[in-house]
Amino acid sequence: MNVSCAGCRDGKAFHNPFSMAFQPIVDVERRQVFAHEALVRGPAGEGAGSVLSAVDEGNRYAFDQQCRVKAIELASRLDLTASDARLSINFMPNAVYEPRACIRATLAACKTFDLPAERIIFEFTEGEALDVAHLENILKTYREIGFMTAIDDFGAGHSGLNLLAKMQPDIVKIDMDLIRGIDTDRAKQVILKHLVAMLGELTVTVVCEGIETEEELKAVRDTGVTLIQGYRLAKPSFERLTPLAEIALPD
Repeated sequence: MNVSCAGCRDGKAFHNPFSMAFQPIVDVERRQVFAHEALVRGPAGEGAGSVLSAVDEGNRYAFDQQCRVKAIELASRLDLTASDARLSINFMPNAVYEPRACIRATLAACKTFDLPAERIIFEFTEGEALDVAHLENILKTYREIGFMTAIDDFGAGHSGLNLLAKMQPDIVKIDMDLIRGIDTDRAKQVILKHLVAMLGELTVTVVCEGIETEEELKAVRDTGVTLIQGYRLAKPSFERLTPLAEIALPD
């Protein structure tokens, strides 16, 4: 085995049981679900913290691999492919040692559950301290395979615009702290307006997450953003894909 894969060879197993909830990312213009994001939960629907508290450097690789497979398996059994919606999976860049070696279980799950790579989005958060060259290699490899990629919580992490200058993912999800109360905060409105314009010039799709109120939704839509995620539309559903009929679409 390649020495770069020592982490997966020598890492510990992750034995704690867990499952997934799914929260839709909605295209409010087309009035359809763009993707369902898989969110870790305890086996009876407990919060993510009940699972993540057991993750450490030794078992991080095993946990990351299990999350991918669990999300694909559960979403497929919930009939994700009955619509055009994608599956969005969070991954840990620091748990990927060699991209093509570490993607094997994911590709095997895609084949087993008949979910094309083109239907999967891999999200990573810039909240971790990241090796940018390593991350760039991961994203390049994933794109070559056919996966979409997304930066989650953009603006809240270590790298910010420097990361975006080096690599452009398919999607950027704007951190909810920028969205909270944006309807009454002119500075946030100006920042989001220019972020959306910049990302548009880079041909990066924008998602605004954490939308909780009608006023926030209107302020975000006024900037031209149409992909929305948040409690205003739908909360995460445990082991269930929220159907369009249950999403509180705006008029």
